[in-house]
Amino acid sequence: MKKQKNENVSYLSEVLDKLKEHKMAMAGLVVLILEILMVVFLPIILNLDPYTSDYTAFSAVPSGAHILGTDAIGRDVFARLMYGGRTSLLVGFVSTLISCAIGVPLGLVAGYARGKAEAIIMRIADIFMSFPSIVLILVLVAVLGPSVWSVTCVIGVLGWTQFARLIYANVLSVSEKEYVESARAIGTSNFKIVTKYVLPNSFAPILIAITFQMASAILSESSLSFLGMGVQPPGASWGNMLYDAQSITVLSQKLWIWLPPGLALLITVLSINFLGDGIRDALDPKIKL
Repeated sequence: MKKQKNENVSYLSEVLDKLKEHKMAMAGLVVLILEILMVVFLPIILNLDPYTSDYTAFSAVPSGAHILGTDAIGRDVFARLMYGGRTSLLVGFVSTLISCAIGVPLGLVAGYARGKAEAIIMRIADIFMSFPSIVLILVLVAVLGPSVWSVTCVIGVLGWTQFARLIYANVLSVSEKEYVESARAIGTSNFKIVTKYVLPNSFAPILIAITFQMASAILSESSLSFLGMGVQPPGASWGNMLYDAQSITVLSQKLWIWLPPGLALLITVLSINFLGDGIRDALDPKIKL
């Protein structure tokens, strides 16, 4: 047992060392940490108000009073950028947790129990994956009503199939390993086998999937909000801040209204993807950084 623990610690240490050497992953992690700190603490420190309009400054250019200018009805763009970041990151994080919480247990059951459970769960996953995701999301959000929590729940519930299929494939492989067969032979309970042997040795790819699902969820929320089916004004998200960019006048002459949220969205998704790439490379024993 002590030897196994030492091997696990050694493996974890090796993975972390490889991750630290991955420059793009570390850059992405630093950017994400800075973003989270900014959107959480700057609104408090600077007493930012994303809702109140400045009636003396409609579509005002960046200035000392409004460092990123104001939108068409006088709301401070920087304040909305910070609060929009809170919303977009929250949707990405919580919806990914929901997807993971649904998909991982179902994938475990399908891969380990096999039989009828496998057939039912994987066929349901196939049905979910057969629908165009954005169309299904639009329909469900329209039924539930567009809001932060309805968008988060819909994206989370519809994203479980990726985790279920991934954990299912890994569990099928791990279940045939000698140490699992040995545990069965000595009468170890299925619950203990799954939690102690199968899940820990199947979970590594899920860490990679979590990062990419998070980036996908942020983009989905932004797309819905851009189409008017996501976060509703006066609530702020990067997606509904980009809604004003549908006007050619705004696109060409009022860059301060749409460029900050657009860049924030681009940088955030790239950072998450870089971190996911780093985790993937660190977990691959064939790759030496």
